[in-house]
Amino acid sequence: MKVIPASVPEVRIVEPDLFGDNRGFLMEIYQEERYRGAGLGAPVVQVNHSHSIRGTLRGLHYQLRRPQGKLIQVVRGTIFDVAVDIRRGSPTFGLWTGVELSEENRRQLFIPGDFAHGFCVLSDRADVIYGCTELYDPQDEGGILWSDAGLRIHWPLADPIISPKDGRLPCLSEIPLERLPLYEAKS
Repeated sequence: MKVIPASVPEVRIVEPDLFGDNRGFLMEIYQEERYRGAGLGAPVVQVNHSHSIRGTLRGLHYQLRRPQGKLIQVVRGTIFDVAVDIRRGSPTFGLWTGVELSEENRRQLFIPGDFAHGFCVLSDRADVIYGCTELYDPQDEGGILWSDAGLRIHWPLADPIISPKDGRLPCLSEIPLERLPLYEAKS
């Protein structure tokens, strides 16, 4: 597999090895030893499947006490996937990176647990599979408004379909610092 740093350094784009012939292909989606050796977080403990229609935007979400690192892959369709550094004290605080993931490019995106995550659907339908490094806890969830002008995310949709809950999320600047993860410099 090939691991490529994204514009925000801790986020990684993964190009898994693909073994194909005239019958189709086989691709290793996750192998703990190999992924951990590449610096891609703790073992996956939960796997989710998200199915969405064109124009859907989900996010930006995060978990505070039990942060979920995520390994995201699209198995049908195309999405624009976004990670935002929300670690207070981080040199890249408030910066975002966006990557197009599709069934054609078969890329994965690894997002560390202390980042906010969201995506929008660019194809008619999209099926997104993502492994998480922690179990989901609804009492621990936080979020940031997808259209936060301070973040200046260049979403490729003008008028996305969002949930009422996501439409009520605060801007990053409105979130008390104690409700954001703390940056821990790696030595």
